[in-house]
Amino acid sequence: MKIVIADDSSLLRERIKSLLNGLKEKLVIYEAENGLEALKLIKDKKPDLAILDIRMPEMNGIEVLKKIRELKIKVKVCILTNYPYPQYKRKCFEAGADYFLSKTEEFEDIKIVITELANSEEGGENE
Repeated sequence: MKIVIADDSSLLRERIKSLLNGLKEKLVIYEAENGLEALKLIKDKKPDLAILDIRMPEMNGIEVLKKIRELKIKVKVCILTNYPYPQYKRKCFEAGADYFLSKTEEFEDIKIVITELANSEEGGENE
């Protein structure tokens, strides 16, 4: 499974990577520190999952999400944010997000998202 982690905080990217180390799934992780880098990686690497921060330089996570959907790139998108306000959540889902998680309250749920995705890929359409 290929994952793009896009967040302007290298510390947070490291936290996500260490969280994922304990999973049994084989992961290839790419990192971006801004929205433009994230979009380029998503176009080039064709990941299964993109984890996007809402607030990033160059292009924010919602703009990246909209561009992904506009280009019809087949990737699951998880918005991971310090701003889990209802209006952001609604805006992200309207733009095509698959998941919306709070960095403070739901950080560990990233493992659940990846496990679900890995299981759905293994099972294909038979599940």
